Amino acid sequence: MDFMLYIKFFLGLLAIINPVGLLPVFVSLTSHQTEVERQHTNRAANFAVVVILLVTMIAGQHILSMFSISLSAFRIAGGSLICIIAMSMLQGKISEVKRNQEEDRESSGMESVAVVPLALPLMAGPGAISSVIVFAAEHNKMVNFIGMFLTIVTLGLVSWGLFRMAPVLFKFLGKTGINVITRLMGLLMLSLGIEVISAGVKGLFPTLIG
Repeated sequence: MDFMLYIKFFLGLLAIINPVGLLPVFVSLTSHQTEVERQHTNRAANFAVVVILLVTMIAGQHILSMFSISLSAFRIAGGSLICIIAMSMLQGKISEVKRNQEEDRESSGMESVAVVPLALPLMAGPGAISSVIVFAAEHNKMVNFIGMFLTIVTLGLVSWGLFRMAPVLFKFLGKTGINVITRLMGLLMLSLGIEVISAGVKGLFPTLIG
């Protein structure tokens, strides 16, 4: 098992989901909850993220085959989406690809925010789902699926730990600190998106390789 491969996959997903950048959103969405309710929301949201990404990992290739979409074409589409989200993150914002103004207004009236909008689409959004589908399609052996499973579960645990300490981290880092981390994650995401697009273009036009 190539551990560096899964470390790269983990860091890519961490940059795309960006749980540190979502700390202010988590604090805001759970501001009306007690500490017990906040921790329940944290557990439910991260469990939902893990389930969504694992289902995507298993079903992604079948979905592409069902619609006769080539992996190269999906790489270009997914990479473009990752780049769009990354550009928003470089400005210290949450992209409207993940969440728009109508969803903001709707979520403010929700009693439970764990699955929607926190897990989906804020955390397991289009960028994360695209990344998982591409990685699973490229590495479709059983040992790779086991490695991806462990990586996604680890990511869920890391995100759960960060959200558990959300009020303390939010106060410590401040809005400026969180924006700096978000921009760094955005830069990493942009590089990842360009790499995915490049692989897709080379797959569609093999003569460009040589």
